[in-house]
Amino acid sequence: MNAILIGIGATAFMDLTSVVRAWLGAPFPDYGLVGRWLAHVARGRVRHDAIATSAAVEGEALIGWGAHYAIGVGYAALLLTAWPAWAAAPSLAPAMFVGVATVLAPFLIMQPGMGAGLFASRMADPGLARLRSLTSHALFGLGLYAAGLARAALLP
Repeated sequence: MNAILIGIGATAFMDLTSVVRAWLGAPFPDYGLVGRWLAHVARGRVRHDAIATSAAVEGEALIGWGAHYAIGVGYAALLLTAWPAWAAAPSLAPAMFVGVATVLAPFLIMQPGMGAGLFASRMADPGLARLRSLTSHALFGLGLYAAGLARAALLP
């Protein structure tokens, strides 16, 4: 139950910060394209030249958003598995470690599969794409901490 509450809270925190970042000019993540990629993966196609030009899939936005939150819960479970006492007394360092470490998943799996290349190497501005990914995952780590504190305060 802790992983679900903390994971959903952390993912929602990340999404709220993405809204603020979008107001400041950064693109908002398109989880529909993530859903498209995942649907194609389920059908046996892992790699695309550019996921945006691949065939659309019915329900891809729902698939992508659902996966986004399920992955957040999974990462929270990873945090709680690595630091079993963390939920009782949340601290920033483990949450930030997990948050920042999770950026390896898009760099090594999702971006190459979706056509962006390893570590966003095929993006128009790879350095900026990497910075945006790292920022998002660091904010997710901060969200893990905030959600952990909220859970500990509300459900001691």
